Amino acid sequence: MEEKQSHADADLSPDPGGAGTEDHGPEKMISRQLTEQSRFAFAALCGVSLGQLFVGSENSVFKERYLQGLVQWLDLDESVMPVMGAFLSGLGFEGIDTFLSILQADPLVAAGATPVIQDLVSLSVKDGQYDARARVLIRHVSCLLRVSPQQLEEFEETLGERLREAGEESEEESSRRRRRERGRKLRRYLLIGLATVGGGTVIGVTGGLAAPLVAAGAGAVLGAGGAAALGSAAGIAIIASLFGAAGAGLTGYKMNKCVGAIEEFEFRPMSSGKHLHLTVAVTGWLCSGKYSSFQAPWCSLGECGEQYCLVWESRFLRDLGSAMTSLLDGLVSMVAQEALKYTVLSGIVTALTWPASLLAAASVIDNPWCVCLNRSAEVGKHLAQVLRSRQQGQRPVSLIGFSLGARVIYYCLQELASDKGSEGVVEDVVLLGAPVDGSEKSWERMVRVVAGKIVNGYCRGDWLLGFLYRSSAAQLSVAGLQPINIQDRRIINVDLSSV
Repeated sequence: MEEKQSHADADLSPDPGGAGTEDHGPEKMISRQLTEQSRFAFAALCGVSLGQLFVGSENSVFKERYLQGLVQWLDLDESVMPVMGAFLSGLGFEGIDTFLSILQADPLVAAGATPVIQDLVSLSVKDGQYDARARVLIRHVSCLLRVSPQQLEEFEETLGERLREAGEESEEESSRRRRRERGRKLRRYLLIGLATVGGGTVIGVTGGLAAPLVAAGAGAVLGAGGAAALGSAAGIAIIASLFGAAGAGLTGYKMNKCVGAIEEFEFRPMSSGKHLHLTVAVTGWLCSGKYSSFQAPWCSLGECGEQYCLVWESRFLRDLGSAMTSLLDGLVSMVAQEALKYTVLSGIVTALTWPASLLAAASVIDNPWCVCLNRSAEVGKHLAQVLRSRQQGQRPVSLIGFSLGARVIYYCLQELASDKGSEGVVEDVVLLGAPVDGSEKSWERMVRVVAGKIVNGYCRGDWLLGFLYRSSAAQLSVAGLQPINIQDRRIINVDLSSV
């Protein structure tokens, strides 16, 4: 039975190579082939899920537009919109099981719901904007329909590769176009494209020349209708919007001069391939040996999507790493080792109880720590500006960082929260040992710009973080040392004390 089901899924899934079939319409429009009852159940399931996942008023416009687009995509009558609006407002939760049963009983879904989820992805990217909230919805509905995250990742990767390939030109075609465009105003955009890593060119200025390529590549994934739409001038602009004007994502961004107090800020790729979503990892400090590079701490990061590490203020982070090493080495021979042991076990982190010998060594680390605290806040604000300007294109971004890297992300979110319209950029956030304020007030404000989850990984016995924060521990709570007490479905506290 399982073997038969896997074959059925394979038949309904798009061919990654784009070969073997000529009419890809059925894959793309499979949701329209559902019965009317099943289409209504699918729209209702998405409507109820949207109402559950995004309760703030800042998400109202997105929810209404997305559900309106889904109703049209499914070819449902407009008369269902008042009911769908009720689902968005929070009604209908008790009907989820009924909607699922109706949908799963449909002959087209009985063998597996993967094609329906693929169709939902196609709907979400067809306008050139893959909103982080749309991806959170897709992941949620995928879970309800028992579509594995791997299947979703694979389809997104295939679709992303095809769309990116559709915008690339051969050397001969590129040469002919440059000759035609010489002297035109669009030439300056071309130069931007040629400067990006990998030699990507600006898809927005390729005009009709790239249209057949767009149609051939995207059509293999999106179907014949999608190919026709993406092959038009408007379609080319859609792809440019989705992946960024220069076509190189964050790889093409590098700060050419100092911005305020920031001396170094750029992105380095950690994975190959193109994807519809990306992850940015932020390192907290640098030290000698194995962890002397920004990429080293992330060698075990799961391989999914595009992955970048943020390179920032390496000179100061190395100074901090050296100071930490000197401090730790000195503690080994300290007579006060037993007192330190007592302090760690008791969980006391206030400045009043630190051993005098340890406080005497504080001068080794105080200055680099304070410098890096200030720099990380500035880097976080600049990261927010980069994401807000959509250097990565109209794609969702997940952020992960430890120590001062987590602080960078914290200030990035605070900066995004200060501007309206920043929702839909950030998907998920993971903060490990974050040296930031853990009070409710500071977190409630920034939660609204995260579509998915905010994971706060803390360690109650992290004596080094407590020691570094000793001067302020009495005044405020530290996120890296304790859970964040906010009643919000997006906040997940993970106690890492055991490891």
